Amino acid sequence: MSFFEVLRFAVRGITVNKLRSALTMLGVLIGVGAVILLVAVGNGSAKQITDRIAALGSNTLTVQSTARGGSANAITVPIALALKDPVLAPDVRSVSPVVSASATITYEGADHQVPQFVGTYPSYLGASNTPLAAGSAFSDEDVAQGRRVVLIGQTLATELFPGTDPLGAQVTVGGALYTVLGVLAEKSSGTGFQDANDVAVAPLTSVQQTLTGYGPVNSVIVEATGADRVDEAEAQVATILDQRLRVSPAAGNAANRGGTGRGAVGGAAVGGAAVGGAAGQSAPYRIQNAAQLLQTQTETADTFTVLLGAVAGISLLVGGIGITNIMLVTVTERTREIGIRKALGAPRRVILTQFLAEATMLSVVGGGLGVAAALIGSHFTIVGVKPVVVPSSIALALGVSVAIGLFFGSVPASRAAGLRPIDALRYE
Repeated sequence: MSFFEVLRFAVRGITVNKLRSALTMLGVLIGVGAVILLVAVGNGSAKQITDRIAALGSNTLTVQSTARGGSANAITVPIALALKDPVLAPDVRSVSPVVSASATITYEGADHQVPQFVGTYPSYLGASNTPLAAGSAFSDEDVAQGRRVVLIGQTLATELFPGTDPLGAQVTVGGALYTVLGVLAEKSSGTGFQDANDVAVAPLTSVQQTLTGYGPVNSVIVEATGADRVDEAEAQVATILDQRLRVSPAAGNAANRGGTGRGAVGGAAVGGAAVGGAAGQSAPYRIQNAAQLLQTQTETADTFTVLLGAVAGISLLVGGIGITNIMLVTVTERTREIGIRKALGAPRRVILTQFLAEATMLSVVGGGLGVAAALIGSHFTIVGVKPVVVPSSIALALGVSVAIGLFFGSVPASRAAGLRPIDALRYE
């Protein structure tokens, strides 16, 4: 029997009971579609995290104070500006102290609560990769004079100025009038839990006057002279902070030996551990390296994607068990047909090949429909994530579906091929 004849008999066997075959293919469809789509969601989440961190720039450092607001070890504006020292920190290009607070912005009776009203220096825009879509940025002179000008994000512009040009408009923030100087370019919203475009940026001194007061800063954005000089800039910044905050070198060395020294990312203390020489206390500041953070987050996202794929793979296994059950029922129903064919001289391999072809065909058709469903689903946002389909996941899912058809179809196919003609013909 030729290959095409085997396929013709396989198609006929599948179409005899269309509903049963459709339900079997549905199980494979769900499995293949789930694998591709969940892996795509994992990759999409990883891409959003990567884009969000990369948007900060690969040559930036973020310095945050771990001391309480009223502590003598809190980072203030003078301490932040001291980090840009051409002698002690030759690898630091710019320093941008940052204060922020949530604020209600009002324009002609319309209110909008912005979660981040940022006060900083003009260098912040370049260091944090925050370009303008319209208008102009504020200047160092605006900071020095405490001028109340503001740059607004795309969400804020849409909410307060629908269909109108916001440039030059005056908005009320904390009881003070601010003039809209520019509109920030749209940014990725990262993981979907916070809108990166719902933000306003103004001169540091004006925000201190109207919202935050003249206490410590929330953070300091430090821009290195290049991506290859970030580690050197980090060490120089840490040295200056150690001097300014009176961090004991002995305590800092002890902390480095304890694994919480410079270079730690995402919550570990960086650049010295204790104040006043008491080793073991927490550091008064933390430095986050964007490049190191990107690497850590990427590794975490990859693990998350693999986990999602493994969970979805269970549904493929369930689909394979469904194929086994359906093919066993099919063999039982066609026992007399098998007996007649074997009595007429059909060899064992022909019967085996036919039923394997039927099982494989169910898997391939179901897998193809699953790929189509996954590609359609990838055009929609899922839990705030835009899925990113990887071609390798499609090939892997289809390959696994074919393997499942062959593996789980082998048992009923072997049972069919092993029937004795006399027993098959006497079957009722």
